[in-house]
Formats: sequence, structure tokens, C-alpha cells
Amino acid sequence: MIRTPQPHPEDDVAKTDSIQSAYRLAKAIASDIAIYNVAKIEQALQDDNIFDVLADELDEGRAMFRNKVADEIVDGTNIFQKAVIDVILASRANINTPIW
Repeated sequence: MIRTPQPHPEDDVAKTDSIQSAYRLAKAIASDIAIYNVAKIEQALQDDNIFDVLADELDEGRAMFRNKVADEIVDGTNIFQKAVIDVILASRANINTPIW
């Protein structure tokens, strides 16, 4: 008996093609980054190197976003970047930083 390979579970998952759903996902990813890196974010804001300090986390989050969202949305919008600004930076406007 010849066995055919079974598809990987992620192969059956459709990528979201809704901008609203993509933005919710991007905010959730940014929230996870913010929750697990509070001290790192606050120090990086004070040192004005937030994007350098969070480069690995942002790259990982961006890859997850790209994996779950339709290419047209990923390539045609700045949704992930907007979520990072809205969730990680704007919520810390009270921190003394040279950025603002």
C-alpha cells in the first residue's frame, strides 16, 4: 500500500484578506512584543534606539504577520508598522525620550 503524504495543517489555513482582520492581527503581535519586552522598550526609548533593540522581535512578528495575511495586504499597506507605532510607541508617550 502506498501512502500519500498528508498536507501540513498550516497549508489548509487561508490567509486573511481583510484589512480589519490584518490590523487586529498586527496589533496582537505588537501587543505580545510590548508585553514581553517592557523594560527593554522603555530603556530603548530613552536611548533613542528602539528599532535597533527590537529588531529581532519585530522581524519575527513581521514574519508571522506575512505568513497569516494575504500578500496584497502585506505588500500594499503599512498595517504592521502602524500597529507597532500605535501599540508599542504611542502608549508610552509619557516616557522622556529624544524621539518626541
